[in-house]
Amino acid sequence: MEAQKVDMFLMMNGKNFPQAHIPAIRERLLDVEDTKWPVLQAMQFKEPVIALVISLIVGQLGIDRFYIGDTGLGIAKLLTCGGIGIWTIVDWFLIMDAAREKNLERIQQILY
Repeated sequence: MEAQKVDMFLMMNGKNFPQAHIPAIRERLLDVEDTKWPVLQAMQFKEPVIALVISLIVGQLGIDRFYIGDTGLGIAKLLTCGGIGIWTIVDWFLIMDAAREKNLERIQQILY
């Protein structure tokens, strides 16, 4: 794949992945076949900032975990009222990284 396409993709979506993995993602994108390119461009990644806002507003109900795709944790958080509030506060600090990790898992499914 062309380096210019890859750099543009990472410029648009780089904030959605852990920074430590960006070089590896770039290398893998350079080697990916052209038939996968439309799938990569059509992928919708979860925004870490949106996950944080959801966590701050309705995190006690587990909606932040549902948003990033952690259905099991979302149900557990909902049933425990955010771990009696403690889990909610902890998630304020962890949810952005969790969203980035989920995005990394999604792109790895396509690339590997």
